[in-house]
Amino acid sequence: FCPPAPLRRAPLPTARLKEALFSNPVSGNLESVATMSREEMEKLIFFDSAREKAESDWNNNKRDVQALTRWGGALLELAHFRQGTEAVDLIQLAVEKLEMALEINPKKHDALWCLGNALTSQGFLYADTRKANTFFDRAKSCFERALVEEPRNEQYLKALEMTTKAPYLHLELQKQLMEQQRMQEMQMQMAQGGGGGGGSQQAQEPPASEFYYDVAGWAVLVGLGALWVALARNSAKP
Repeated sequence: FCPPAPLRRAPLPTARLKEALFSNPVSGNLESVATMSREEMEKLIFFDSAREKAESDWNNNKRDVQALTRWGGALLELAHFRQGTEAVDLIQLAVEKLEMALEINPKKHDALWCLGNALTSQGFLYADTRKANTFFDRAKSCFERALVEEPRNEQYLKALEMTTKAPYLHLELQKQLMEQQRMQEMQMQMAQGGGGGGGSQQAQEPPASEFYYDVAGWAVLVGLGALWVALARNSAKP
């Protein structure tokens, strides 16, 4: 979680944790909540608590840069508990809050670092290489600006180093998804007896590559975004 977090609450019994998540709008899909580990449930409640506190602080002072930074960081973490458009929407909200913070204070280095992580996560959510690279370039600029303010910060240095590898990692991911799609199409053809007579049905369906990326690729892509942020956060630690 990018900026400093609020104090942790006292641990709740697992049953109480589930009850809290089922009654909380941020929990999203209730089936996924039911299968969460205790650690995941605690993280979800913790980051949502941080989001609520940051939003409350900002409502009291619309120029509270630290509140906006904490708000954006919490939204980015919460996005990694979601899939599909819900994850995309939360990441975009995180970007908006962090950009608001930087409009007030363009030199706030932790907000720049957080924004770089959010933009990198956004890049991995797009199949188009050019579009993804625009997000990676913006992320690189954020990390460079953060280093101008804190040149010896190991996390910022590592984030800048890692972001240069993002385009290659994105390309490799697309290759893997395309190969999985090809195998899926072959299995479908074999199940249909080699095809034939299905032209009208195929015409009514979206292109296989688009459909596969939108549905089966989400878990991979959002998971990769979560992994990226985790690596950026922990890579500088001994």
